[in-house]
Amino acid sequence: MLHHRLLGYLDEVARSGSIRQAATRLNVASSAINRQILALEAEMGTPLFERLPRGLRLTATGEILLRHVRDTLQAHERVLAQAASLKGLTRGEVTIVTMASLAAGVLAGVIREFRETSPGIVIKVQVVSVDDIVAALLSGEADLALAYKMPPNPRLRCLAEFEHHLGAVMAPDHPLNGRFRVRMADCLEYPLVVADRSMTLREVLEVLVPDGASFTPVVETNSIELMKRLAQTPPHITFVNLSDVGEEIRRGVLAFTPLSDARAITQKVSLMQRARSPLGGPAHLVAARIEAAFEKYSAVD
Repeated sequence: MLHHRLLGYLDEVARSGSIRQAATRLNVASSAINRQILALEAEMGTPLFERLPRGLRLTATGEILLRHVRDTLQAHERVLAQAASLKGLTRGEVTIVTMASLAAGVLAGVIREFRETSPGIVIKVQVVSVDDIVAALLSGEADLALAYKMPPNPRLRCLAEFEHHLGAVMAPDHPLNGRFRVRMADCLEYPLVVADRSMTLREVLEVLVPDGASFTPVVETNSIELMKRLAQTPPHITFVNLSDVGEEIRRGVLAFTPLSDARAITQKVSLMQRARSPLGGPAHLVAARIEAAFEKYSAVD
């Protein structure tokens, strides 16, 4: 608070050109303002004001510092206003566009926990393609987007990015569970439930299959939910990111083991908004919850 007070002193002295007038406007003793400015000038090793017979005038150094001071004060006011808007926030609506895997994964947990603390805020989640995700953000139909492989777009702003390693997902009593890592070759010995070719996940899987190995899934689907449900029955195995099965791991119905073959391959999840549209209070709260939740699943080597 002392630092903020000093910035206010400098700003007002520069505006009025007089310590006495600044003191009157701020309802502070002139000696207190003068003492703070002299101490700052001594610390910087250069005068900030020229002492003239009819008042004070900023030096070149003072002009540079004043620009920084005013930027800082404006930023401080924005933070205070944002904090005030969030305090006691109980009503509102947030629309999120995303992919099926993310909707059924960590986002479900975020929404469940958010509803417990902010029951008056309505959350709408729409599962659409990447192209439709971009279009919904740009048109203003959605507040937030959460997706893999978001294309670069100057009209969108990335709030956060998260990278995840792929893993083998299976029932807790599966023979492969309990290992630190597994190889794709190990998994090929069991019935596989995998993403079909409409999903980007399938491209990653096929890269990991060893040369000459037979990759013959027993189920191919574009439903992450179905993949997870079938993986709960041994000896089936599926492959998704850790964030996709956080809820099931928490409930003890699935286990996740990193694929050693996939250590150099990550999938990037982006949390996006429209570039020139500041988030409203409810959307800001939801975005913060999503970011915190995904941090738990970020890739580590």
